[in-house]
Amino acid sequence: MRLDELADLVERGDIDTVLVVFTDMQGRLQGKRVFARYFLDEVAHHGTEGCNYLLAVDVEMNTVPGYTISSWDRGYGDMLLQPDLDTLRLVPWMPATAMVQCDLAWLDGSPLRQSPRQILRTQVEAARDRGFVALAGTELEFMVFADDYVTAWHKGYRDLVPANRYNVDYSILGTGEVETLLRAIRNGMAGAGMQVESAKGECNFGQHEIAFRYADVLRTADNHVVYKTGAKEIAATHGKSITFMAKFNEREGNSCHIHMSLRGTDGSVVFADGPHGRSSIFEHFVAGVLDTLAEFTLWYAPNINSYKRYQPGSFAPTTIAWGLDNRTCALRVVGHGPSLRVENRVPGGDVNPYLALAAMLAGGLYGIEHQLPLEPPYEGNAYAANKPHVPTTLRDARNAFAASERARKIFGDDVVDHYVHAADTELAAFDAAVTDWERFRGFERL
Repeated sequence: MRLDELADLVERGDIDTVLVVFTDMQGRLQGKRVFARYFLDEVAHHGTEGCNYLLAVDVEMNTVPGYTISSWDRGYGDMLLQPDLDTLRLVPWMPATAMVQCDLAWLDGSPLRQSPRQILRTQVEAARDRGFVALAGTELEFMVFADDYVTAWHKGYRDLVPANRYNVDYSILGTGEVETLLRAIRNGMAGAGMQVESAKGECNFGQHEIAFRYADVLRTADNHVVYKTGAKEIAATHGKSITFMAKFNEREGNSCHIHMSLRGTDGSVVFADGPHGRSSIFEHFVAGVLDTLAEFTLWYAPNINSYKRYQPGSFAPTTIAWGLDNRTCALRVVGHGPSLRVENRVPGGDVNPYLALAAMLAGGLYGIEHQLPLEPPYEGNAYAANKPHVPTTLRDARNAFAASERARKIFGDDVVDHYVHAADTELAAFDAAVTDWERFRGFERL
């Protein structure tokens, strides 16, 4: 939506609120609800301010010591939220509401380099400098429960009732049970300017996926976080809850497969060499993503729970390998001609899309720059392959990212150290926690 279109809707009284938002380290929308006329008069052109602690907190919004950009010693000052008017959209599931997404800057106007959207912007610019535009699509899976969020909270997220009683993968009958909700989400996202493709059931009980058409990587990340927030809000209005956590139980986890390809800045196809061939640019790109995968896994799998997905035979990868339409590999190559692309199967539903897309694009550009050779595709069951494994814990991924010279050169020491500290915060919190598993196993019998 253009700014003049918003002004017309405000003048008619159809819009009275604008959500002015940005994406935090955890991939969540944060920001303000701004009165629409004030947005048009002031915020649209000059931005608004917010406390810079919002990029230095944990999942529970606790202030965390040790960040260089924000601390008690620095006084927890403000940062600037600069609206990107290209992201202006309606929010159909909220009354009389629009939304704009923001870039973060310091008060002197300089970019806040640790912000997820800025990290991805930097890689988009690096691709453009090399003559490329990156396109991507993210495939988010989620689980639907008959319990609403308040009930789920008071139940301690135990004994929740899944919306489906059995595996409904591709089942029309099974998806019909929750079609009222799925339809509301699809139509809501279409009204917010996204190109909805389809909805389908998945394997775990109550698990579903709604797919959207690919776009340039920044637009895809913007849409991803709006969809994730909106789907939760719409579920709440239907008396249900949904979760995107990577692994809710011992069955299949929620994935977020990322499909990515490059085009020339003139729109030319650069991955394909003929209708069924793969170009050298494609091979170097895939080789780069593969070669950096272990070092960049922290941005593909940012939470303790992320690593519970990586189980043999679970459709979540354990082996760092690529294959042609092989779902046992970390990287799956699909399509041909203009649709040729690489699917990264490592991320889960809890991923921050800006960071994951930045990591994947940076890895591919590294492969192109250094002309890395691509090993032959893996054929067969990669779960049984004698090849390097995807990191199995957040601590392993944290250590690989912290020690990565490539990550520090590509993203900068300040960015790497910021997200290493975020991982340290999660690890410390988990190490201090006593889990249900420990109580059940040890209360009486140990």
